[in-house]
Amino acid sequence: MDYASITPVDSGVEKEMIKIQKKIWANPSSLHTEGENAKNVLDEARIRIARILHCRGNEIFFTSGGTESLNLAIFGTIKSVIKNGITPHIIVSTIEHPGVLEPIKSLLKENVTEVSFVMPNKKGIINPESIIKEIKENTILVIVQHANNEIGTIQPISKIAGKIKEYRKNKNNPYPYFLVDASQSVLYENVSMEKLGADLLVLDGIKMYGPRGAGILVVKHGVKISPILFGGGQEKGLRSGTENVVNSVGFALALEIAAKIREKESLRLTQLRNYTVVKILKPARHASQGDAGGGISNPSLNGDLENRLPNNINICFPGQDSELLVIKLDILGFAVSAASACHTLSFENGSYVIDSIGKPECSSSSLRITLGRDTKKSDLDKLVFALRKIL
Repeated sequence: MDYASITPVDSGVEKEMIKIQKKIWANPSSLHTEGENAKNVLDEARIRIARILHCRGNEIFFTSGGTESLNLAIFGTIKSVIKNGITPHIIVSTIEHPGVLEPIKSLLKENVTEVSFVMPNKKGIINPESIIKEIKENTILVIVQHANNEIGTIQPISKIAGKIKEYRKNKNNPYPYFLVDASQSVLYENVSMEKLGADLLVLDGIKMYGPRGAGILVVKHGVKISPILFGGGQEKGLRSGTENVVNSVGFALALEIAAKIREKESLRLTQLRNYTVVKILKPARHASQGDAGGGISNPSLNGDLENRLPNNINICFPGQDSELLVIKLDILGFAVSAASACHTLSFENGSYVIDSIGKPECSSSSLRITLGRDTKKSDLDKLVFALRKIL
């Protein structure tokens, strides 16, 4: 029940990767026939991804995952303008993934940029107007995650993009660029560049039943970004390092599978999610294991129920210790989380996401339950019963 942290590798993806590993092992930068074959396979993977994301193949850059992609987008954009003598300003939501907020903190410590933080409303939604109000002459980057990794709220990305484009047109300015992390939403939402209106888009293979250590950064044509890694000049000089052909093929296939089953799986998980939320939130009453309903004292849902990922359930249990609940559920055979897995090591202050939506009393008393392709209704009944047993 922790699919937001990582997903298992799809069996079809795994088989394809094993096949490529055995057949295509050469360095795609090599001039010989084997190298040329590897390069062709890599380019084909890029084209397959581009078809789904409605972008050009040469706008796709392979990385080691979401964190590297976000760092490249942020530091690369900053670097590209600083060398032109511009003092950059960034607008970022307060509920971004640590892969965004930690680079921002680093930039602030180095005193090389200005940052405006935008708060969500109580349901975890960012108002597009609040973004526009913060734009200044030197604003070069706006960062808003498509769907939050903790509370699952889906942001009005296309509306924010429209506001930014309108500003740029009125000011005759190429900035600010719009960076969108769609790693959590890719399984359930259309994340094409055309649909979202992003200038920079990040996806991570581990969130979509793809390979570990595989991610992409999509850089829209005309967007200026500088490299932060240096070496052999691969990926058009933006991301040096020998390309991982096997991972790239696995990523492309995982994305194709996700796009193919997106609507059907989203409907199934939405029904399971809503069923479980009702079971947890309903008033206390006697329940046997065969009827795992209710009985939990004063729980509340964190985030918006409608504008929410189909697989995300984040519940506050007042007065409870989130990490202790995670351990107790683990003993009973259920894997859930207290916050983002990437934030767990510094969880002593609770969830900054839940703090940001005006529920500080819930920041250390909430559980994130995330569903996946293998989740069944019977699993959720057992989970609710386990929660009642603990609480």
